Amino acid sequence: MVLVAAVVVLCRFGVPVEEVGAFAGHVGIGVMLPGMLLWRALGPGGGSLPADMAAGLALGYAVEVLVYIVARAAGVPLAVVVWPVVTIGAFVAVPRLRRHWRGRGVRVPVGWAWAMSGIVGYLLAWTTQQFYRVHGLAWPGNAGPYVDMSYHLALLGEIKHHVPPTFPTVLGERLSYHWFVYAEMAATSWVTGIEPQTLLYRLTALPMLAGVAVLVAAVAWRLTGRPWAGVAAILVTCFVCSPELHQGGLDLFTTRSLFTAWLSPTQNFGALLFAPVVLLLIGFLRSGRGRWAAVSILLLALTGAKATFLPLVLGGLALVAAMSWVVRRRLDRTALIAGGIALACLATAQFVLFGGGSQGMTIAPLDTMRRAWATAAGLTNSEMAGAPLGDLLGLGTLHLACLICVWAGLAGLVAHRAVPFHGEGRWGMLLDPAVLLLLGIGAAGVGAMLVLGHPAASQLYFLEGARPYLSIAAVAGGLALVRTCRGLWPVAGCALVLGTVLAVTVKAVMGPPVPVQPDDLPAIALPYLALGCAVWVAWLALVWWRRPVALVLVALATGYVMPDTATKMVEQLGPPGQFAPTMPEGGMEAARWLRDHSAPDDVVATNGHCRPLRTPYCDSRHYWVSAYSERRVLVEGWAYAESTLSRAPLTDESYLSLGFADPGRLAANDSVFLAPSATNISRLVRTYDVEWLFVEGNAPPLGQFARLRFRSGACAIYQL
Repeated sequence: MVLVAAVVVLCRFGVPVEEVGAFAGHVGIGVMLPGMLLWRALGPGGGSLPADMAAGLALGYAVEVLVYIVARAAGVPLAVVVWPVVTIGAFVAVPRLRRHWRGRGVRVPVGWAWAMSGIVGYLLAWTTQQFYRVHGLAWPGNAGPYVDMSYHLALLGEIKHHVPPTFPTVLGERLSYHWFVYAEMAATSWVTGIEPQTLLYRLTALPMLAGVAVLVAAVAWRLTGRPWAGVAAILVTCFVCSPELHQGGLDLFTTRSLFTAWLSPTQNFGALLFAPVVLLLIGFLRSGRGRWAAVSILLLALTGAKATFLPLVLGGLALVAAMSWVVRRRLDRTALIAGGIALACLATAQFVLFGGGSQGMTIAPLDTMRRAWATAAGLTNSEMAGAPLGDLLGLGTLHLACLICVWAGLAGLVAHRAVPFHGEGRWGMLLDPAVLLLLGIGAAGVGAMLVLGHPAASQLYFLEGARPYLSIAAVAGGLALVRTCRGLWPVAGCALVLGTVLAVTVKAVMGPPVPVQPDDLPAIALPYLALGCAVWVAWLALVWWRRPVALVLVALATGYVMPDTATKMVEQLGPPGQFAPTMPEGGMEAARWLRDHSAPDDVVATNGHCRPLRTPYCDSRHYWVSAYSERRVLVEGWAYAESTLSRAPLTDESYLSLGFADPGRLAANDSVFLAPSATNISRLVRTYDVEWLFVEGNAPPLGQFARLRFRSGACAIYQL
């Protein structure tokens, strides 16, 4: 039913039915089916059909990307179709492999299937409302997308024609970024003939988003042995958010929900590849043995898909190994093998794919808190640099308290040790290596958020990556509490309602409007302190009555997050936000004409560098010329280039206001459009091998020095 709804929605928003069919056929037969067969042959087996399909989708994507990189580098991108043909043929022809067509899975409960379909259906409705409605496929619908979408499209076009890729809008600059998801879309475009924009704006993220939801539920099911724990885990992962006890709607103490899937394809793709790694490691750590082929393939694909997941799994494995040493005086062999593979992949990502570049990520303790304080107080970057340490520590404490409320069920892992899911005696839950793996992933994500800094706050992606696994662990702990405190269910229900009422009341009575004055941190902290006092009063009362306290306190803290969670669930299906137009009329047509009448290695020069916004500086996130032409540009936008981010301070000045790293090249480029002459143009041809000029808006006549080849709206193309 959800699949039918998705087809209807896609056709309604401009995707021809034949392209929907081509995409579904490629993903289903060319990716998921061979991936599922490999998963059953290389993985643990015995999973449910939905879990096998979702894990097969992830493994199929991983193999497809790795094969495409080799095929594209060899100049035969369509050779990517060889791997599914060979794989399916092998599983048909080889008698030993034929059994994997049937699988050895368990049947999922009907209620579970309906619940998961409902969640995926909600994600489809959210996609329709918040993304499709504001991201058209033709002008003016695509004139004002979210600021990063043109950047994603430019990378897709670059990798469709070049491997290894470079930064497409700064000629010759190394691409130090996660680019494997664009390789996947490029492979799909070659095989199906679908436009890259259609893949990015309509198709690719849907199966990935559904796969992530199913795999998170499968991990929780595998951990606890209970299918409904999986449904609860994906609900917590997708929807539960921090209590925001101020007026104004700012997300000060973020938990980074999964609703970035369309705006960050790299995060969505990385989350899909990471989930089956965790699913496999849970079984390997518990059994003490594993088959490492599938894990190795997925981790290798993660090096370029979203390498931020590799430190997370290393954090989880480190905690497993440390606890094994503390308790048993020996290191867990399985954790060491998995850690060695992950460490090798992390080194490959950093020194091979990214060339040692950091993309602006540095060790900067409390940078996240500094940015939260700047947002709350309405400060500039230079003012943000002087935030007092005491205020930052206070905000950090409040943020951690909010995270505790979101994942309050973690208390059950400690408070009720007598109910193991797996392990030894009454210490089973604390010694279960699967639980430790999830806790270590969560600790690594929260720790990276607190310790690292980035000009664009990208350290928050570590928290976003860890969020599903903190949610799974919290559900496991909450399930243990519920099983052991059945007599307290009425009291816990009352505590949940009380927490919700308290959060609403405290926000209405004490919640300050933001921004506040820079020295008025207590105004922000006071509502949270009030809720904290309620927790202490409840704890003292329960101790006085000699009652178990954990379940009631968890219910009370969970009540604190319910109002904002319900509000955001409704808002996600409300009116979408709007983005300022940045591409002029005729821009897409001109760029596509250039794509159709030039060679992939041709170099383009353009006078477009700054987004047409009213800012005191040049916002250089201008990428649409390269995005739609699929050609390398001498200098277009440079905000996300390594040469910019590596120079960007974390506080004193925004990376958006930094000038281009090579002023001489920029001057040579712009002189052609400001004061064209034979000398200026010959310099571009001789020095940079420029063959095309893409003119956006008004410019002096160039016909004396170049041949006008195409004009559309406000854009013109000249050939040198």
